[in-house]
Amino acid sequence: MNPPVEGRRPSLDHIKLAGAAFLLIVGILAFYLFPNVSLLIRVLVLLAIGVAAAFIAFHTEPGRQLWQFMADVRMEVRKVVWPSRQETLQTTLVVVSMVLTLGVILWVFDLILMAILRFLTRSGG
Repeated sequence: MNPPVEGRRPSLDHIKLAGAAFLLIVGILAFYLFPNVSLLIRVLVLLAIGVAAAFIAFHTEPGRQLWQFMADVRMEVRKVVWPSRQETLQTTLVVVSMVLTLGVILWVFDLILMAILRFLTRSGG
């Protein structure tokens, strides 16, 4: 049997996330509504409000899941075997040479098609 479904009462996490979003919106509005205040002060206040909103958001279950996901991503990035400088240089040279080769081939193909078109339409010269 399924457990009884509770009413559609917002959980504390939803209230915290809404509060964090509201705090961030108020901070952004304050940044633009007070143009006479020094830009440095406005930026610092906006950063402080953003940090406070992030602090509130990360103390919710979705925030903790996001934090865990970011930690897992960092761990996976550490496992990646990055190419050496020489491998990167060699790959870059191969890509550049292929782009130049295909560019020249397409340019010659275009010249041939244009010459055929001029011959068929008897235009130019």
